[in-house]
Amino acid sequence: MEEKKKEKISLSTEVLVIGGGLAGIVIALDLLDAGKKVILLDRDSEDRLGGLARLSFGGIFMVDTPIQRWNGIQDNISLALSDWNSTAEFSEKDKFPKLWAQEYVNRSLEDIFYYLKGKSVGFFPVVHWVERGMFKPGNSVPRFHMVWGTGEGLISALKKNLYSHKNLNRLRFLFRTRAKELIRSGKRIQGCIAESEADGRRYEIFAEHTVLASGGIAGDMKKIRKHWPKSLGKPPEIILNGSHKYAIGDLHTASAKIGANLTHLDKMWNYAAGVHHPDPKWEGEGLSLVPPKSALWLNSKGERIGPIPLVTGFDTRYLVERICAQEEKFSWQIMNWKIAVKELAVSGSEFNDSIRNKDFFGFLKTVLFGNEPFIKKISSECTDFVVADSVSELAERMNQLNEDRSINSERLERTILEYDEMIERGEAFHNDDQLRRITQLRNYRGDRARTCKFQKILDRKAMPLIAIREFILTRKSMGGIQTDLKSRVLDPKGNPIEGLYAVGEAAGFGGGGIHGKGALEGTFLGSCILTSRIAARSIIKP
Repeated sequence: MEEKKKEKISLSTEVLVIGGGLAGIVIALDLLDAGKKVILLDRDSEDRLGGLARLSFGGIFMVDTPIQRWNGIQDNISLALSDWNSTAEFSEKDKFPKLWAQEYVNRSLEDIFYYLKGKSVGFFPVVHWVERGMFKPGNSVPRFHMVWGTGEGLISALKKNLYSHKNLNRLRFLFRTRAKELIRSGKRIQGCIAESEADGRRYEIFAEHTVLASGGIAGDMKKIRKHWPKSLGKPPEIILNGSHKYAIGDLHTASAKIGANLTHLDKMWNYAAGVHHPDPKWEGEGLSLVPPKSALWLNSKGERIGPIPLVTGFDTRYLVERICAQEEKFSWQIMNWKIAVKELAVSGSEFNDSIRNKDFFGFLKTVLFGNEPFIKKISSECTDFVVADSVSELAERMNQLNEDRSINSERLERTILEYDEMIERGEAFHNDDQLRRITQLRNYRGDRARTCKFQKILDRKAMPLIAIREFILTRKSMGGIQTDLKSRVLDPKGNPIEGLYAVGEAAGFGGGGIHGKGALEGTFLGSCILTSRIAARSIIKP
């Protein structure tokens, strides 16, 4: 074994792609189309090819698509760019992020939608409407196109294209292999030094072009805490990892050593409703819940967070900001069984069996009748769920779970009753922002079937009660390695580093921060595709 660890293998190729997530697969496909010789290096095993995208819900932001038109949704590039800029709040210094945003909106139809359709990726016939905006425009119209099959279906379709490619013999995979450092000769990057984590072999890989598709920093809690946004105050005591175990930013560090410019690492796309994974595959792994709109969102003491009630679907960044402004930076959601069965879900492929498996009738059943098997499973297996038959019992179990006495039963019951009494008065007399938002959500058919119509919490026919303890959960790092509009890595003076490209999350999804301060959702997968396609064109036709 000692001899194998010392063994050094020299390889050469036209293009070295470091990272086998969505971005790495897409650029490999485009390079093979052009007949290029490619080495695709990934730290994970072959069965996990696809990275975080494989585990995702599979929603993609696209503008003025045939599916939108079929649904009667009037969208256009001007409106989409206005919405993007409203959410991003770009500064005057954000030259390349702004340009990449324009590029995305202008090219999403051709370079993402039709590209994926050509790779046999299918979409739901109904477009989802997320990130509508709270105090300013978010998505003015629905743009979140769900892949039929979730992220797993997306990656499976692309992998099928990859493994059946006519030029597959020009592609070499190196799995369970970690890139350690970049090789620089003069002003040009010529590949990397890598090491197999399976047998200890060391590789010296020389390439005319090197592409960093290695993801972000959201899987490294030390880096998350180091770059935690100052506007959110001190980082929460508990932050769950909703990213990928290898999204640790080691190629950010390696690229910075050879002169690359890193920007906006304090810009993060975290989620407010994270719970501990029942069967974690790495330390601190969390699940991102799709919180029920009809649940009450409370602070650590069981008080409703306000003055504007928290409701998902409008502004993810706002939810995180409000929870981080609380004394204890975690929250509770209170609901009953009926609400949970109809509205609660997990964002990702793992717990959405019918969509992942493309079971249309199974999916239709969950839409019409809810997903009781899922609620039974998650409520019994996840440590952050509490189930009880009364408010007093619920409060007691919440305190037991959190190992304190923060929840006062009488205060909790009063909070719930105030909400229920508002519902009791009738829709004409609703003076509660959460109920107004539920009305707004139910006006769109894509949300109506999955949103209760003014469901009281203390409804005897809807019992038992459920409380979910929720933590801030990482997902995406929105900053990264700065790139120009050819996906070339830039130095701090704005000059391209010869032979080096960055795509996907490694590049802050374009320009070192295409989203600015906030995202419109679905733009992460889309940016991985777009930046990779542009990098491939830059390599094929410099």
